[in-house]
Amino acid sequence: MYQYFLSNLLTFNRLCGIIIISKIRFVNLDRKSRKLYLDTLPYGKGSKMQYGYCRISTKKQSIDRQIRNISSAFPDAQIITEAYSGRYVNRPEWNKLYRKLRADDVVIFDSVSRMSRNAADGFALYKDLFDKGVRLIFLKERHIDTDSYKEAMNGIVSQTFSSGDEAADELVNAIMAAVNKFMMNKVEQDIFKAFEQSEKEVEDLRQRTREGIKTARSNGKQIGAVKGSIHVTEKSKEAKPLIIKYSKDFEGTLSDKDCMKLIGLANNTYYKYKRELKSYE
Repeated sequence: MYQYFLSNLLTFNRLCGIIIISKIRFVNLDRKSRKLYLDTLPYGKGSKMQYGYCRISTKKQSIDRQIRNISSAFPDAQIITEAYSGRYVNRPEWNKLYRKLRADDVVIFDSVSRMSRNAADGFALYKDLFDKGVRLIFLKERHIDTDSYKEAMNGIVSQTFSSGDEAADELVNAIMAAVNKFMMNKVEQDIFKAFEQSEKEVEDLRQRTREGIKTARSNGKQIGAVKGSIHVTEKSKEAKPLIIKYSKDFEGTLSDKDCMKLIGLANNTYYKYKRELKSYE
C-alpha cells in the first residue's frame, strides 16, 4: 500500500515538473522488510545499561525460556526476574528497575506480554519510557521497538527539493506531512494493538477456564473445595490440640496473644484454627 502510494506520488511530482531529491525510510512496510531493517539497528551502541526483564505470573511457571532468549540475543544484559501478574504495571521488581532507568538505557523483553497484560497501562508506560529516552526491545515483536516509534516521530519520509513553483512546493510539503502523520498513527496503532492482543490472551484464557468449570460441574464433577470443608495439614494437626489445651476459650487459661506466642503461630493462622475448632462444637 505504502509503496504504491509513494510510487504514484513521485510520478505525480514528475508530471508537475518538480525536481525532488528524497531520502525515504520505511518503518512499517511488511514483516520481512521491517525485520531486516530493525535487525541492523545498532542496539547497545552508546547505551548506558542493558536490562533483560523476565516476568512470570506465578512461581509455578518456568522463567528459563525468557532468560535464555534474552541472554542469547543480548549477552551483556543484566537479567531482572519477577513473579507477578502482568495485569498490573505496579510490580515490585519492575518498580525498582523503572527508578534506575536513564536516557539511552535499553530494556529487553521476550515479548510485549512480559511488559504488560493491560493495553491502556502498557501503552502509557511505553510512551512514558520513550519520552525518557529509554529504548525498548521486544524480541517477538520487533516492529514495535521504540526505534520504530522514534522514526515515526522524526518523520518517516524526509525530503529536500527545489522548484520554481511555490504553489507546487506547498502541495508537496502538505502531501509529505500527511504521509508522515499517517505513518506515525499507524505505528502507534501497531504498538497499542500489540498490548491489546496481550490483554486479550488473558481474557480468552479466563473465559475458557470458566467454560471448562461450568461444563465439569454440569457433568457432576466437584471443582474446588466443598463449601464449609476444612483443609487439614500437618501443621494444623499439631497446633489445634495445643490451642484447646492452652487457650482460655477452650480448656486453658492463656489469652490469645500469649497462646500465639507459646505455640508459635502467626495471627491469621491462629485465628483461622480457632474458628475451625469452634465450628466443630
